[in-house]
Amino acid sequence: MVLEAKDIHKSYGSLEILKGVNLEIPKGEILSIVGKSGAGKSTLLHILGTLDWADNGEMTIAGQRIKSLKANQLAAFRNRHIGFVFQFHHLLPEFTALENVCIPGFIQRKNDTEVKRRAQELLDYLGLHDRLTHKPMQLSGGEQQRVAVARALVNQPDIIFADEPTGNLDSSASRDLHQLIRQLRNDYGQTFVIVTHNKELAELSDRCLEMKDGLLV
Repeated sequence: MVLEAKDIHKSYGSLEILKGVNLEIPKGEILSIVGKSGAGKSTLLHILGTLDWADNGEMTIAGQRIKSLKANQLAAFRNRHIGFVFQFHHLLPEFTALENVCIPGFIQRKNDTEVKRRAQELLDYLGLHDRLTHKPMQLSGGEQQRVAVARALVNQPDIIFADEPTGNLDSSASRDLHQLIRQLRNDYGQTFVIVTHNKELAELSDRCLEMKDGLLV
């Protein structure tokens, strides 16, 4: 299993959001999590992605017990093993598409030439070979999201978490992203966990779980 989560609880004050979530995700699966607004989907995604801590429970990613890591170790682990794609692309406006994709590799202190080669390969694969030197404001929303996907992939993570990845895209760009996620799974064996309100995206997943009353059903 790429990820195993057992009895995950999370509360904010007296409000209990997660009430003992259990989840196993095998390599190469596309998993969608759906549910009403406020059901706890994003809270769960942030905990699974190690951006937040559960109050109770255990979690293992790529064989690593997350609770055993100190803050600096966790940051390094996250950079190496986890990728993120959000509704808002969070691209740095002063950098080109290629430079934005390279950032996680540079943070990991990989060889600059190798990082740039990998980034260019990904952008080529995603159909952005003629957009390498364009800055975010010069790209369409769909192109920006594909740059964000390339950035998530550049360190070859074990798992990618996507929070409403089509939320700011028109229907055509959304369909392109759906197809791209399937293609990445088929070509690279990439594992995805997607929180979405998009019914079409959820239906294209290998498995779809609903967040309801603090649990996955």
